[in-house]
Amino acid sequence: MDAVVQKPALNDAEQKAKYNFDKLTKRLRHAVGDAIDDFGMIEAGDRIMVCLSGGKDSYTMLDILLSLQKSAPIDFELIAVNLDQKQPGFPEHVLPAYLDKLGVPYKIVEEDTYSIVKRVVPEGKTTCGLCSRLRRGILYRVADELGCTKIALGHHRDDILETLFLNMFHGGRLKAMPPKLVSDDGRHMVIRPLAYCREKDIERYAELRAFPIIPCNLCGSQTNLQRVVVGDMLRDWDKRFPGRLESMFRSLQHVVPSHLADPKRFDFKGLKTQDTPFEDGDTAFDALELPPQPPEGSLRGISIMDSRDTQDGCH
Repeated sequence: MDAVVQKPALNDAEQKAKYNFDKLTKRLRHAVGDAIDDFGMIEAGDRIMVCLSGGKDSYTMLDILLSLQKSAPIDFELIAVNLDQKQPGFPEHVLPAYLDKLGVPYKIVEEDTYSIVKRVVPEGKTTCGLCSRLRRGILYRVADELGCTKIALGHHRDDILETLFLNMFHGGRLKAMPPKLVSDDGRHMVIRPLAYCREKDIERYAELRAFPIIPCNLCGSQTNLQRVVVGDMLRDWDKRFPGRLESMFRSLQHVVPSHLADPKRFDFKGLKTQDTPFEDGDTAFDALELPPQPPEGSLRGISIMDSRDTQDGCH
């Protein structure tokens, strides 16, 4: 009988590192699983096209989806798709080698969108808008060719918040990046499984998993992107005010149209008083129960600020 080979015991530092990695993996798996469940992203029999760019986000998305596929109560297929846009110096061998090693079905699509973008966009202008439109059109076509029912993109929570602020600052719209949406022609379903995942968790996970990251040479060096400016703002807030990004993201899931200003989303003209409680009505004039009078000379109990006062503030 062959002798049983025992693995050497982990030292304290290795045990701590393993514990932290397992904890991070579990957090990402739960976040992706919750997003899939909350938005009905994946159904039995789905054939999902996982768009793999070679960046940390798409690598993480594929990794977590592969992990969930093994334990999911339903059957679904995954096929990785990379769009080789013919950027100079693009390492064409990296993704095929990685995917072959994983044993994941994949397709590499070669389309020279790089030349189109460089020809059309003036020097010094941002290229992301045109590049994104060209890329999305190609991916829709490939999804049809492969018979895919869903298209999975690697946008995460921070991307969604960045889009919210970009639309407010530069588009005058209260609009973000939904975890699930249908294309404008109605034929394709786009999902974002990383919608609940924090970018800093993804960065750490990608580092620990040692993914073969491929930088985007087309737009990665554009320092004048407004998205970069907004991203820096969010990272600064996250550092100085822990929990602020989580609170902002929760606000996207608790929208109160009656407290905004869009007459197309709420019938302000038809708004009337009534004798019964009004859902989401103004609470500023509700009776406020004050705490008991503190003993003379005591400073305890003097705060009567109600959390609802934050709606309007003091003028």
